[in-house]
Amino acid sequence: MSTPNISEELKKLVELQKMDRQIFELNRKQAEVPVLLEALQKEFEDKKTTYKSLEESKQKMQLRQKEKEGELAAKEEGIKKSQGQLGQLKTNKEYQTKLAEIESLKADKSIIEEEILKLMDEIEQAKSSVENEKKALGGEEKIYNDKKRVIEEQSKEMQAALQALEGRRKIASADVDKKILQMYEHILHGRGGVALVSVINNSCEGCHMRVPHQVIHEIKMYHHLITCESCARILYLEEDVQP
Repeated sequence: MSTPNISEELKKLVELQKMDRQIFELNRKQAEVPVLLEALQKEFEDKKTTYKSLEESKQKMQLRQKEKEGELAAKEEGIKKSQGQLGQLKTNKEYQTKLAEIESLKADKSIIEEEILKLMDEIEQAKSSVENEKKALGGEEKIYNDKKRVIEEQSKEMQAALQALEGRRKIASADVDKKILQMYEHILHGRGGVALVSVINNSCEGCHMRVPHQVIHEIKMYHHLITCESCARILYLEEDVQP
């Protein structure tokens, strides 16, 4: 088996790394999509709270009005019944007592009527508030749907880009020495999508730690792959991999 040309293999890895950076970044963004959609939905659901609260308040007032109308009907029936009994009374005392009872019922009736009128005004105001909030919520729903559509369309675009990149990567990786590729991919997944970094101003591009002159000399020899002593990424010199 022939010994791989390290210089040439590094050139291949540089191109592969460019694709892998994009692939890892796209995968990262794709993983965020469900989180973004969930947050967007929660934001919209939170905006529904005011509308739901106003609607519930209006319904409670309407229920209260029905209850009061029932009480009013009972008072009116009581007045009618008591007035019908006046002619059957035999003594003046009984008559006066019944009259007092009727007046009390009328007073109660008047209070209930005022309460109903007040409730009717409050219900009208509540209906107006509910309607205004409903219109506002309609606008919020449009914004929500628009944002959701944008996220979903971006996700589709990223998925298409990923498929294209992975296809290109498959072809490019097939041309890399198998052992070197195995080493590269092991580092790649252990270092968040960055396995290959250049030495810039005597520092590792990956971890920014200083690279000793002796290590730089070893890189230039291209006898084997050299890794950073700090982050374990494969090192190369930018000027040596230019086309």
